[in-house]
Amino acid sequence: VQLQAFGGGTVEAGDSMTLACRSSEHTFGDYAGAWFRQSPGKERDFVAAISAPGGTIYYDHSVKGRATISKDDTKTTLYLQMNNLKPWDTATYFCAAEKILYRRDGVVRADDLTSWGQGTQVTVSS
Repeated sequence: VQLQAFGGGTVEAGDSMTLACRSSEHTFGDYAGAWFRQSPGKERDFVAAISAPGGTIYYDHSVKGRATISKDDTKTTLYLQMNNLKPWDTATYFCAAEKILYRRDGVVRADDLTSWGQGTQVTVSS
C-alpha cells in the first residue's frame, strides 16, 4: 500500500484545513485509515481513524468536535478536516492504513499500523 499525504500549510488560529491522503489503489475500501500527528521530539499521536468496511470512526479527545475523518466514494482518498485550529495542532500529520484496525485499551497506536504516508506539515499561528 502506497500513501501520499498532502494539504498542509500555514494557517491562523481559528481557521480550517483539510488534509488528504491518496492511495495507490482503492485501499480504503478494505483497509482502515488513520491520521496521526507528530511534533519534534515527541511521539506520533493518534488523531482519528475510520475502520473498513464498517466505517466506525474514532477520534482522539484533543480533536473531537473539531475534526472529521472521511473517505471518498472511490475509496482511494482519506480526508481529515479540522476546524477551529489551535496553535497546539501544529505538527507533521501522517496518514496510515492497516487491514484491521486494532485498539489497545481503547487507543489506536502507531505501532499497530504498517503502511504510512510521508507526512504533511501543518503550522497554526496564534
